[in-house]
Amino acid sequence: MQLSSAHCRRARPVRAWRATAPPSPRHAGAVLLVALAAVPVWCGSSAGEGGPPPNILFILTEDQGAHLSFVGTAGLETPHMDSIAQQGAYFREAFVNYPVCSASKANIYTGLHSHANGVPSNTINYFQPADTLSDAQKSHKIYQKLRVPDGVPTLVEVLKAAGYRLGVTHKLHITPVEKFPYDEWVRSANGRQLTDFIAEAASASQPWFFFCNIEQPHRPFRNSDNANVELTVDRDAVKVPGFLPDTDAVRTDWAEYLDAVERADRRIGGVLAALRESESAENTLVIFMGDHGPAFHRGKVSPYDFGLRVPLAISGPGVQAGGLIDEVVSAIDLMPTILEFAGLKAPDTRHGSSLMPLLSGSTDRLAGRDYVVGEVHHGTHTGDNGMQERSVYDGRYRLIYREGINKPRDFNADLRYWVTPGPGKAPWHNRSFDSIVANKDKFPLEYRLLDETCTQLREFQPAELELYDVTADPFEVDNLVDAPRAQPARARLLAALVDHISRTGDTAISESRVRRLARAGRSALNVSPSEDDERPRR
Repeated sequence: MQLSSAHCRRARPVRAWRATAPPSPRHAGAVLLVALAAVPVWCGSSAGEGGPPPNILFILTEDQGAHLSFVGTAGLETPHMDSIAQQGAYFREAFVNYPVCSASKANIYTGLHSHANGVPSNTINYFQPADTLSDAQKSHKIYQKLRVPDGVPTLVEVLKAAGYRLGVTHKLHITPVEKFPYDEWVRSANGRQLTDFIAEAASASQPWFFFCNIEQPHRPFRNSDNANVELTVDRDAVKVPGFLPDTDAVRTDWAEYLDAVERADRRIGGVLAALRESESAENTLVIFMGDHGPAFHRGKVSPYDFGLRVPLAISGPGVQAGGLIDEVVSAIDLMPTILEFAGLKAPDTRHGSSLMPLLSGSTDRLAGRDYVVGEVHHGTHTGDNGMQERSVYDGRYRLIYREGINKPRDFNADLRYWVTPGPGKAPWHNRSFDSIVANKDKFPLEYRLLDETCTQLREFQPAELELYDVTADPFEVDNLVDAPRAQPARARLLAALVDHISRTGDTAISESRVRRLARAGRSALNVSPSEDDERPRR
């Protein structure tokens, strides 16, 4: 895999990037009513002066990292994804804030980090309007536990209040459904469905927002062992990522993943063709993004670059064509971007910033943006208060901080199994896990990198603190946390993490512990916990 999208920016000094904290649950309902009541039907748009309200097509692929032919991924051809980048702007430093489906969607929909938006893990998927939910569905334990609070406005609610017609495809996978009042629920993402949706919006004289979820390249991939399956990707032309061993099984697994990316690309081609054939194309913002990294360890559900880095391309009116943007951006920036494009005010509670100044070419920097943060909360479904992980990235260096390294850690079934054991027997077609375990003596480093992410293997423990120079080490295998030359970056990113905890109210980790780590320097990583480290988590 060629990484022409990797980073050559120099790290910058940390500056505070302030945003108002989200409302407390006690006042949440009142805040939401006031916020939505204040939203105008339309108040003009950056897309044009005095024209009709603009439309938004948001294409989100599942489990796709920053792998497309536009950035030089070996063996891969994605002409339709590439076309969005070529006609608009491509963000070479784009990340999600949480590397799993529901939590990533919650970041997009709310503009808030996961510890503040109520969805710090996968929740239940009800793909249906709220008024069709049964009492049993509404009372489901996960539906009640992992949900956007009443007082946090969602992108869908704001657009609905502004008169937009709203459509979603394939799956919602975010709760509660009441806060996502889509008008159209479309099972399959294809051009015909978009054509019909645009026609319905036109007949009602409404601007539209279409959230086009595409299930590829989510596992299971197509099984190339079957005689009737012919991959579109040449297995010999691919380049296996550097943290994986290049065994026969792993190479096949990677080729099958890229084949799934090409399948997603063909579906995107059909959707883009339908948009071009409509009368809406010239007034439509098109966003293409992956929801997090691929379903390999150190990808999905992990705080590493491979799990957080995603493709992000945006085209449409007001977007400079052919732009390559190197500012660090993340999923929480999409809500304010869409609302500014639509001429609507974003909620004051957001953590993200609009990307419109970058898209228009008026600047190459976002004010106060010096780093992006990712997070992973383990044990949210079981209630066992598992490990906490945070990732801070400044355009060159990535710091990974862990708290509770002896506590349980989630490891998704699709990261491990060909078929899940037990009654369900879900097929995931993961070839890599077993191959790495079987070849552990031949590839000890690659095995250790797997073991550290999977509590079931138990030979190695993940580090409390990791630091990588991503420019020199894009697959993050050389931990520099104790290297003398990396101490300025270590201190800077620990200070950034303290700033983030304070600014966003991240009470799931201990600010005082991070401060002590920063003071201790490289000689003392195992700082003893104090009373305030053990306070109850949210």
